[in-house]
Amino acid sequence: MTLPAGAADTEAAAMAGLLAELVRIPSVGGSPAEISIQERLAAWMRGEGLEVDLWPIPVAEITAEEGFPGMEVPRTRALGLVGRLPGAGGGPSLMLNCHVDVVPPGDASAWRDDPFGGRVHGDLLYGRGSCDMKGGLVAALFAVRALRRVRLRGDVLIACVPGEEDGGLGSYALLRRGWTADACVIPEPTGLDAVPANAGALTFRLRIRGRTAHAARRDGGVNAVEKFPPVLAALRDLERRRNANVDPLMRRWNLPYAIEVGTVRAGDWPSTVPGDLVAEGRIGVALGEPERDARDALERAVAEVCASDAWLSRHPVEVEWWGGRFASGRLPADDGGLLDLLAAAHRGVTGAPPAVWGAPYGSDLRLLTGLGGIPAVQYGPGDIDRMHAHDERVSLTGVATASRVLTALAVSHCGTA
Repeated sequence: MTLPAGAADTEAAAMAGLLAELVRIPSVGGSPAEISIQERLAAWMRGEGLEVDLWPIPVAEITAEEGFPGMEVPRTRALGLVGRLPGAGGGPSLMLNCHVDVVPPGDASAWRDDPFGGRVHGDLLYGRGSCDMKGGLVAALFAVRALRRVRLRGDVLIACVPGEEDGGLGSYALLRRGWTADACVIPEPTGLDAVPANAGALTFRLRIRGRTAHAARRDGGVNAVEKFPPVLAALRDLERRRNANVDPLMRRWNLPYAIEVGTVRAGDWPSTVPGDLVAEGRIGVALGEPERDARDALERAVAEVCASDAWLSRHPVEVEWWGGRFASGRLPADDGGLLDLLAAAHRGVTGAPPAVWGAPYGSDLRLLTGLGGIPAVQYGPGDIDRMHAHDERVSLTGVATASRVLTALAVSHCGTA
């Protein structure tokens, strides 16, 4: 669908305006703004004539379920949101699944501007969440707006979900409410490449127990900090072995299944031998690997370190699994032609086929394909190297291109009446 030049300019300006507005809503996971952005999006959908389902997610009830994928930030309230553009009937449905939560901005002084300012400079719009993934969200919203001018046979759904960054609360609640589709595109930042698979990630906590003593008599204590380096070295060796032979989709990356320790805390007084160290991190889950196998691999590596140390053999490192559980996910081979249709839509808009690769991070793709049985692929604007980074940004041209591709995909997938 091609708009006249003047109309296209107006559409581009409207996209940039809405994206800037959404970036200025600081929807950090678990914050009140995670609620506010859903209410704003529901109002936008109603204004566009969509059928809207905005509902309170029963957080306490859902998080207690055995299959819940985990949550790392406290929430007592959350809203689910689906907008529906009904089709005439007889055609397959398409879901566009977009998360609205963002990670914290970190040190604001490291940003050139307000992290939630939504500044536009040339073709780039800056701000936390602009790339991951409010740029893709706006692309999806404007695709649905464009599709109102077409009489489709199948329904188009736009699902706005909270809690993706820390486990997948929103998509889990979406499926639990009964929303489904024949195919799904998640407009996460992929640089307008097609991503039919994701590695997974599990969050771990290691506790090393030493023995406290006055620092002046440190020879009477056991410093928990000194016991940590061999554990970290063992994790690095495990990482090397787990990345030695990977699925062809993941060969784009040097470390598709990374293991990293993100936080380390030890001690409580400068003149005391630290008797306790807690380290938290994540381990990548390989494509097709059961979560249990990844856990077992890390626990074995830690146990081997403990067995080789006189103190740790008697006081082994404690391993705890907590927070979000991101299994790996993959578009099934019998995807109904989704990947081919997406490639054709991209080629029709850009003149070239998209690259196809697997992502090294977890996403809601694994819930939609695994729990929901919905063939899903990621495709959206933005460079993944800008995700969660200072001065996060997205190309407005990329947002507009993604919107045109999603529009073309919906027409070919849902069919016209």
